[in-house]
Amino acid sequence: MIKLTFCLHRLPHLSRSAFQTYWREQHAPLVESHRSALRIRRYVQSHALSDALNDAVRAGRSAPEMYDGVALLWWESLAELEAAMTSPEGSMAGAALLADERKFIDLPRSPLWFGHDHEIF
Repeated sequence: MIKLTFCLHRLPHLSRSAFQTYWREQHAPLVESHRSALRIRRYVQSHALSDALNDAVRAGRSAPEMYDGVALLWWESLAELEAAMTSPEGSMAGAALLADERKFIDLPRSPLWFGHDHEIF
């Protein structure tokens, strides 16, 4: 399996709550509607909590600003991912998702990468 990890910062004009609501209620259905064209096997959103525990953990480690959430997407193989990205349908779907992401994600501050999971336990 190939996994995309996308660490999201919200646009400055959005509250964390507004960002997470849009992400879950507007963007997630859009991703699901393009699931076949993009050959996505699984999609998970991890929404950051806004509480004192997060601040305490970050302070104890001198950690940078936390993300507002993390999107995780899986593909069966690198070949499936490449086929999705190079097909006309996949290209159109990718463009639609990017256009929507620009409405709520601070893209220059939101790193993403592909990788493999190595389960430890």
